[in-house]
Amino acid sequence: MDALSISTAAYIVAALLFILSLAGLSKHETSRQGVVYGIAGMAIALVATFVVVVDGSDALGVVLLVVAMAVGGAIGLWRARIVEMTGMPELIALLHSFVGLAAVLVGWNGHLAHPYFVSDALENIHRAEVFIGVFIGAVTFTGSIVANLKLSARIKSAPLVLPGKNLINVGALVAFVALTVWYVLDNQLWLLVVVTLVALALGWHLVASIGGGDMPVVVSMLNSYSGWAAAAAGFLLSNDLLIVTGALVGSSGAYLSYIMCKAMNRSFISVIAGGFGIEAPSSGDTDYGEHREIDAAGTAELLRNATSVIITPGYGMAVAQAQYPVADLTKKLRERGVEVRFGIHPVAGRLPGHMNVLLAEAKVPYDVVLEMDEINDDFPSTSVVLVIGANDTVNPAANDDPSSPIAGMPVLTVWEAEDVIVFKRSMAVGYAGVQNPLFFRENTQMLFGDAKERVEDILRAL
Repeated sequence: MDALSISTAAYIVAALLFILSLAGLSKHETSRQGVVYGIAGMAIALVATFVVVVDGSDALGVVLLVVAMAVGGAIGLWRARIVEMTGMPELIALLHSFVGLAAVLVGWNGHLAHPYFVSDALENIHRAEVFIGVFIGAVTFTGSIVANLKLSARIKSAPLVLPGKNLINVGALVAFVALTVWYVLDNQLWLLVVVTLVALALGWHLVASIGGGDMPVVVSMLNSYSGWAAAAAGFLLSNDLLIVTGALVGSSGAYLSYIMCKAMNRSFISVIAGGFGIEAPSSGDTDYGEHREIDAAGTAELLRNATSVIITPGYGMAVAQAQYPVADLTKKLRERGVEVRFGIHPVAGRLPGHMNVLLAEAKVPYDVVLEMDEINDDFPSTSVVLVIGANDTVNPAANDDPSSPIAGMPVLTVWEAEDVIVFKRSMAVGYAGVQNPLFFRENTQMLFGDAKERVEDILRAL
């Protein structure tokens, strides 16, 4: 059996493992198994590709490939070991940019080193693949870079609102279509240069135009873009596995983005167009009155007398790494006969599933971690709600204030509970830049300080 036949068989196995990986990742209980399937599939794909390259390359090509794999693997292991869970969203955005950049480089290579396997009959198709692949890859590259900078707070999270921003986006797309037709008819290098620059600018503008509160959807959408960029590279390289893998990532990322848009009452089309971010008003525009404060001992007393408790975590819990004492608090309250559950908003944190991963890491039982739709009706009958590091996802302005930037976004209705304790470092606004009137309600009390330290204080008081 020759190397090509072996690689084809290996690619089929790898593709099946990738599908099993997605299926496993869809449930908490099988997520670890899904990760193992994905790792196994990628390992098989790398080995099969290496076999094909070795079979058809000279010694220098093999050495370069080994060096590239070693360097890439070393960097990947290093980053995986040092990254904090709070830094995972921006790391993923950065990884998406690498996929986009790879697609751009593959596309340029497709132009500069015309592949031997392209016949005259397929020449126009090959040119279209080159142009489309470069465009998708460049948009993904700069869009992911901007997402990384916003998530890591290196640039403002507020949306960029340029005059006629929608016309800019539409104009870029029209230019892309016209340039594609031109390139297919006459593949001049300068056309490829122009479309690369247009796509880089469009990717930057699309994501810069979206506000920080909507970045979880953006990360998911960039995941989809990176998948389609990989699929485009697969067509250029005649690599069936890359096409299948890119299509799986692209379609699943797009569907996840659609689900999240529904959860946030956003338009899926506007996400793709990069046009739903709007500038939040100043937090001082509305006077909500005075807030009330509570200490750890007072919170412990409320919990001691409670019959049911719901904990709604957010990005602040991740920053404080409070998931471990929160898990201990959950265990202690349940031992006392208190019903404890978690309410997870679809976009809590900076990444889909961010809070679920943190809680699973701290060994919180899966059966007490519920989605927003499963738990929202239970708040009126709840004794105490602990809002730990969440802000925008528990903001009643989404329901009550039509002028709010998050108006219409489904939120956890924590204010319907008997008592609400909000863990925050200060009265600062959330990532979306919107003040939260929940903090000033009569049944809400603020517990200031580091979330991890305050939960540990409550445990001692209990």
